[in-house]
Amino acid sequence: MNKTIRVIGGGLAGCEAAYQLLKRGYSVDLYEMRKVKPTPCHKTDELAELVCSNSLKSTSPDTGSGLLKKELEMLDSLLLKCAYEAQVPAGGALAVDRRKLSRLVEQRLSSFDGFRRIDAEVTEIDVTIPTIIAAGPLASDALSRSIANIFGQKYLYFFDAVAPIVTAESIDMYKAFFGARYDKGDKDYLNCAMNKEQYLDFYNALTSAERAPLKDFENNVFEGCMPIEIMASRGEDTMRFGPLRPVGITNPHTEEKPYAVVQLRKENAEGTAYNIVGFQTNLTFPEQRRVFGMIPGLEGVEIVRYGVMHRNTFLSSPDLLKASFESKDYPQIFFAGQICGVEGYMESVASGLVGGINMDRALRGQDEWVAPSTTIIGSLQRHISTPSEDFQPMNANFGILPPLEKPLRDKKQRKLQYYERAVSDMLDYIKDNQL
Repeated sequence: MNKTIRVIGGGLAGCEAAYQLLKRGYSVDLYEMRKVKPTPCHKTDELAELVCSNSLKSTSPDTGSGLLKKELEMLDSLLLKCAYEAQVPAGGALAVDRRKLSRLVEQRLSSFDGFRRIDAEVTEIDVTIPTIIAAGPLASDALSRSIANIFGQKYLYFFDAVAPIVTAESIDMYKAFFGARYDKGDKDYLNCAMNKEQYLDFYNALTSAERAPLKDFENNVFEGCMPIEIMASRGEDTMRFGPLRPVGITNPHTEEKPYAVVQLRKENAEGTAYNIVGFQTNLTFPEQRRVFGMIPGLEGVEIVRYGVMHRNTFLSSPDLLKASFESKDYPQIFFAGQICGVEGYMESVASGLVGGINMDRALRGQDEWVAPSTTIIGSLQRHISTPSEDFQPMNANFGILPPLEKPLRDKKQRKLQYYERAVSDMLDYIKDNQL
């Protein structure tokens, strides 16, 4: 169709939405403000920049994130294809070289004659123009005010936390060692082992360390991206059953099993930088140097990006949006990404994909496209559109899927049943809807 669609925001969701529209014959004006107005957390002005971790989580079929990737593959997701091309070793997870991912996405979008990147801040929404708002959790104040004025809804806020990145050459390899995360996959993770005394010293320092001041939203943190110091404050052993879990790890330097283990994952393909897995934090920069320097192997580590916390903004989507991600009150105005209540990189990609598909259908006068409830994508669509007294962001997990008719006792086999059912139902739905 010879029609131009506005997409506001050049993150994962906006780029995926743009691709879905471009390949269906539309022209797309993609607005991205970071060349003229940086955000508190982005480091570049490139499209599809990953702000937090460089991991897109597991690819295993017995995980919700693995199933989501399969569904996105079936629906021809651009971001997923580019992620595999930019992949760096990370065991059973899909981790990427973030700069390579950004370059690939921009190259693919720019290959369409109808694509135009506009480097400008959008401060007003024109509801008469077909638009997908994928401004992300760091939407500018002016844009946020415009959306609030249009919809008359109060915004909800929570803070997302970012883990530090360190240089590989500054890690003490006489203490750190490579090993498989939880004894699964290849030995792609660097491990820093702690005995009980070292762990308790670290725990006490972490829980008493100075934190950077936050506003009134400090305690409204999404569980899936919790700062390590908040996790530690919940109990002495909480970290040991979370990101410091030592299962499957033996220290080759001592031949002993550690009491706890801190793991680091490659940040880029060259392996010159690593991020500290699960160490999202709001400690002050001096405290990050002091406290994280207590970890064996990281005593003299060079931190090239400190952990920070930033505001995430999301709508009360069940009051505002249909399962198609279209506004209930303003036809052909769609939202995508974390601003509409999906949490996670690939979940944001999925929302952009769904928004792009449904914008096309809305312009053609067709019914909205809502994936089966047995799929991760379909369940996320229902999550953002189902009335709730305490609406919170949601990520991909088997807990949001309807129960199996005859579930198996074996946990892994039961999850594989969920996977097989979803793939079969999605395949049928794609055929029926001629996608």
